[in-house]
Amino acid sequence: MYYCPNCKKKFRQYRRRCPICNGPCYRKDNRTILLIVTVGVLFLLLIGLIILLGSTADVSQDESASSSTLSSSAAESSGTQDSSGTPPSSSIPTSSFPESSGPSVSGIGMYTRAELEAMDPTYNESGFGAGRAQNHARPYTPVSEQSKYAQYDAYFIGEDTKNAYLTFDCGYEYYATDANGQKYPVTGKILDVLKEKDVKAVFFITMDYAEMEPELVQRMIDEGHVVGNHSNNHPVMPKQTIDKMEYEVMSLHDYVLTNFGYKMHLFRPPTGAYSVQSLAVLQNLGYKSVLWSFQHYDYDTEDQPSEKTAYNTITQNAHNGVIYLLHAISEANAAVLGDVIDYLRTEGYSIQLFS
Repeated sequence: MYYCPNCKKKFRQYRRRCPICNGPCYRKDNRTILLIVTVGVLFLLLIGLIILLGSTADVSQDESASSSTLSSSAAESSGTQDSSGTPPSSSIPTSSFPESSGPSVSGIGMYTRAELEAMDPTYNESGFGAGRAQNHARPYTPVSEQSKYAQYDAYFIGEDTKNAYLTFDCGYEYYATDANGQKYPVTGKILDVLKEKDVKAVFFITMDYAEMEPELVQRMIDEGHVVGNHSNNHPVMPKQTIDKMEYEVMSLHDYVLTNFGYKMHLFRPPTGAYSVQSLAVLQNLGYKSVLWSFQHYDYDTEDQPSEKTAYNTITQNAHNGVIYLLHAISEANAAVLGDVIDYLRTEGYSIQLFS
């Protein structure tokens, strides 16, 4: 079928030109078909444009609402902080901690957030304490716990070799009084002995200690000791949410990194409490958890053991791979430390830096 658009006539046979008006003929009314197709395409483009504009408007509204929510949360969070900018441990709402699948600083991200939340939060207090064992044998509980939790980079005792590791907890600084009535920091005296004996140790500090004793912290770093993380507020870690545990570690981590240019990588759980979940959270942040295989009653400044008792207790319980927990506020520890080091070396122990 051929069609003449001028005469509106149709012809069954081939016609290049219309026999009536001599105008061009077209087969099967191609112009009409082309017009229909063109109108259809334009209609579809119009519908697509309307949908696109509607989606853009929805995204803009969502972003505006999200920005408003974030601003509100920030304002609420800032209202819970004290003048130093550090949130108090008892008043930090869980909502102020960012929900995330990994740490913001130095994390290795071994576990997803869902995997951490599924881990056992049941916690253990460090019942092995002083690690009493006969004839310098390795105490059973630290050895057992080491085997059980090694996969989480947790350390309770060193290898079964004649190595000894000195570690000190520094929650705050204690200023003792010398024979001349002068006040001095006990940690400073401990650092003096370690320098004299050419021994390196680990000092686990809190945020309060970092803020109040920057000169001592800097001295630890300058003299080659390891500065460890003992948390911001010294809470029982397994009782905290995952977000709060991350905050306790990383807020101090960031503070020390910013103010001392030092990156911490060892963590000591406050009170020695730990769970599978809390150990995994620390591991996920790139930290090793360091507990101990010896401690003694040295942390009460009002009830210190005698120097003889402190010396005997520390030396009689030496064992292969011993990780000593000593408190840097103890005058007795500071007084006998040099003799303890001499004893360990005489007995064949190599005093190593745990790192």
